[in-house]
Amino acid sequence: MNDATADVQIDSFQKKFRSVRAEIARVIVGNEEVIEGVITCLLARGHGLIEGVPGTGKTKLIQTLADVLHLKFSRIQFTPDLMPGDIVGGNVLREGERGEKVLEFQPGPVFANLILADEINRATPKTQSALLETMQENSVTIGKITHALEQPVCVLATQNPIELEGTYPLPEAQLDRFFYKLRMEFPSAAALDEILDRTTELNEPTVERVLGRGEILEMRAIARGMPVAKPVKDYAIRLTLATHPENAPCHEMVKKYVRYGSSPRGAQALLLGGKVHALMQNRVYVAGEDIRAAAFPALRHRMLLNYEGEAEQLDVDTIIAAIIASLPEPRT
Repeated sequence: MNDATADVQIDSFQKKFRSVRAEIARVIVGNEEVIEGVITCLLARGHGLIEGVPGTGKTKLIQTLADVLHLKFSRIQFTPDLMPGDIVGGNVLREGERGEKVLEFQPGPVFANLILADEINRATPKTQSALLETMQENSVTIGKITHALEQPVCVLATQNPIELEGTYPLPEAQLDRFFYKLRMEFPSAAALDEILDRTTELNEPTVERVLGRGEILEMRAIARGMPVAKPVKDYAIRLTLATHPENAPCHEMVKKYVRYGSSPRGAQALLLGGKVHALMQNRVYVAGEDIRAAAFPALRHRMLLNYEGEAEQLDVDTIIAAIIASLPEPRT
């Protein structure tokens, strides 16, 4: 790729990214990092988990993203009685043209491009695991037949961190499938004032559809094609390894409070998230600051605290910040 072609692609990527972000911001007040994180998940071929207290706009954010994109959208409301078949679909016995009995596959709501898994931790682990193949393989297997899903496929899940009764914590294998874990913060006084203005008047804000399936696939290809220098890749590797308490040397907080560190998927998320971030910063290469920008959403759900860390109610982000501060900058 020559410089002129790269400049055109970056300019096109930025304009489309900003148009999506601007349309979402017409409805969602604040939480700019979460908005960018959700779009990054879609463009990096990943899935996102959004956590926040009730009423902070988690579901509204994903619904608004669906309104902005020309994609097939489906919403799954997770409840304790939801069954795996309610998500992926199944074979239904029906009568054929000659009166014979035939099995016909009825696709479930995962057969979409953008899937909202609302309050995912309210369903049982058996039902939660029905999403694993969809998230990892972009397919659904019923019996001996595998059904491929149309690209792009992006699962965006929400969960409430403060309710424990009637919820089932996501298993580590499921959490690891999420590219990013994003946190919706409670709005400030100024943001709350703006929310009230937008939602209590006669006409609520609306959005326009600005991107289609082909453009999203093109943006995905541009992001994947971003070059990463060896020192930056090594920096992502060192950052991932530094989350493991058994690795020497590691930060004192990791040794004291962490039971398990990030999986290799964490390193993948650092690089892919860094590529999207670099494109937004008008660069044709990935720098150390792009890796650091992706570190918190990419690693916070992949690090497990030990008993001491949980007893002190330590925030994993504090440990990640300490790790970043202790690592030397990559030389590029």
